[in-house]
Amino acid sequence: MTTPPARRLRPARLNPADLARLGVAGLRARPLRVFLSALGIAIGIAAMLSVVGVTTSSRAHLDRTLQRLGTNLLTVVPGEAGDGRPESLPEESVGMVGRIGPVEKVSATGKVAAAIYRNDHVPAPETSSVEVLAAESGLLDTLGVTVAEGSWFTPATATYPAVVLGAVAARRLDVPAPGMRLWLSGEWFVVVGILESAPLVPALDSAALVGWDAARTYLDFDGRPTVVYVRADEQQVTAVRDVLGRTTDPQSPQHVRVSRPSDALAAKQAADATLSGTLLGLGMVALLVGGVGIANTMVISVLERRAEIGLRRALGATRGQIRVQFLAESLLLSGLGGAGGVVMGTVAAGLYASSQHWPVFVPGWATGGSLAAALLIGALAGLYPAVRASRLEPTSALGG
Repeated sequence: MTTPPARRLRPARLNPADLARLGVAGLRARPLRVFLSALGIAIGIAAMLSVVGVTTSSRAHLDRTLQRLGTNLLTVVPGEAGDGRPESLPEESVGMVGRIGPVEKVSATGKVAAAIYRNDHVPAPETSSVEVLAAESGLLDTLGVTVAEGSWFTPATATYPAVVLGAVAARRLDVPAPGMRLWLSGEWFVVVGILESAPLVPALDSAALVGWDAARTYLDFDGRPTVVYVRADEQQVTAVRDVLGRTTDPQSPQHVRVSRPSDALAAKQAADATLSGTLLGLGMVALLVGGVGIANTMVISVLERRAEIGLRRALGATRGQIRVQFLAESLLLSGLGGAGGVVMGTVAAGLYASSQHWPVFVPGWATGGSLAAALLIGALAGLYPAVRASRLEPTSALGG
């Protein structure tokens, strides 16, 4: 009677729950080392995610600003003559520009040779860098700027010694509210209003505005505009831009400069994006350094746990199971760091955006991509230690 051949026993398979328990048990045995290794990953993830969050929040703020203020604002300023002296625009330039068909609104400011002071005891050189400008009555409507406190010039106050301050000018002159008097070119002017910030025209923030007629009466203003602001039809901005120079100053169109303020904001956004790319690269370097830390932790773990590995191999664990166990520990370690980094980066981006009064926006792809990057780094960092652990023979491991 022949005996049947012995059946070959197959090693038990580790289910995901068992694998997770093994990975957690391996990490819990060395909490401080695990924390420091996960921190390296977390810092890299937090750096990258905060940069992306701040950049997208800034872009969202810019988009909202341009949507509110529009991209159809053009500015016309005089250039310089051949000898370097500044040119001036004709008094009729505003009226001439208003006759261009696609132009919807037009207004102007004119520089006044005067200085403004908190009172008549302030020394003449201490002007607080506040420029005095004559302003036409339709200026705020053209620029889309609002009054924070008080009011804009009325037909009455535009002819009397009254002044409206930009947001920065009010702080420099320490004027908390309308109603105060300021010393301007030997006259007392009453503050009737304080403007909100003007993102498209930052020069307005640090200016003191006087009515056009009042500037002629009290400040010897010659009536020639320094800057002409034009609102054009959205579809005709380029066409209007092409004819503004010849229309504003027909005799010297080559000395007229035309620009669109929204282009400057877009250029600033591009510069910010370049800086963000640099910071993003630094975050990736930090993430790679964190991966090296994980690899170091796992290699040391293999060396310290040779007896455990030998015992498991002697009890029937296969090389593949040993590999998967250590790879799971590396993935859990990087996942822990990645999750912590996502929380840290999101909070950092949110706090910075809130401090700048921007909408807080952290894209979902950045969050998911950060976690995926952390797991990828963890897998690569844990691959070599896992293979090394699986190659240990039971006898040598137990003997070591």
